[in-house]
Amino acid sequence: MTLPLLDYKPTAQNQRVSSFGTVDTNGDILYVYRLEDSRAADEVDELINAAYRQVFNEQEQLRFNRQIALETQLRNHSISVRDFIRGLAKSERFYRLVVEPNNNYRLVEMCLKRLLGRAPYSKDEEIAWSIVIATKGWGGFVDTLIDSDEYAQAFGDNVVPYQRKRMGDRPFSFTPRYGAAYRDKLPKPRPYVPVGRFALSFDQPFDLQAFLKTANWGRVSIVVLTLVLMLAVLALVSSLPGATG
Repeated sequence: MTLPLLDYKPTAQNQRVSSFGTVDTNGDILYVYRLEDSRAADEVDELINAAYRQVFNEQEQLRFNRQIALETQLRNHSISVRDFIRGLAKSERFYRLVVEPNNNYRLVEMCLKRLLGRAPYSKDEEIAWSIVIATKGWGGFVDTLIDSDEYAQAFGDNVVPYQRKRMGDRPFSFTPRYGAAYRDKLPKPRPYVPVGRFALSFDQPFDLQAFLKTANWGRVSIVVLTLVLMLAVLALVSSLPGATG
């Protein structure tokens, strides 16, 4: 049995934020991408790029993250923008880049920002949505967010989600895709060791003693052995009857 979503109060500590408005009441949004306004092919391309930028974030907007099948369906108007966003959030690339490196609480924070255009109201909301992830799985969590009344009222079926209100000093697009817990597990970077440039000195006489001291004899032996084998093969070929005639 799936647990119902826990109750939480939609409040914020930032007193400057009066409401989480839509584009009609939010003057900070420069442009909103609507499918009905995208007539030409280049306008649809801009809408698709805006969707990738919103869901995958700016630094992960790469060619191998694109979902060509979903793009084709959207261009043919076989699916809505809402279903396109749903498909991006449930794609394998998004799962590997965002879901695998993060715990449920951070996933809730990131997906509320990217799919609903706002930060979590409180820790209680993060806990409530993390329970949805634990009970319904990742796909069920995405469906619950995108099928919610809040998403429908804010974006409808054909509007690319956008940041509705800023509650901090930085926009959501600067949020890294993984937190400190995953970062600390990554291999430590090695210190940079400068390497001197190799310079050819053809104008200097050959120093046999220096060569004998600095030569890599393992590689030298391989080169010598290769030359000997090549000479042996050439000698064998030249000794065959009719090789010279």
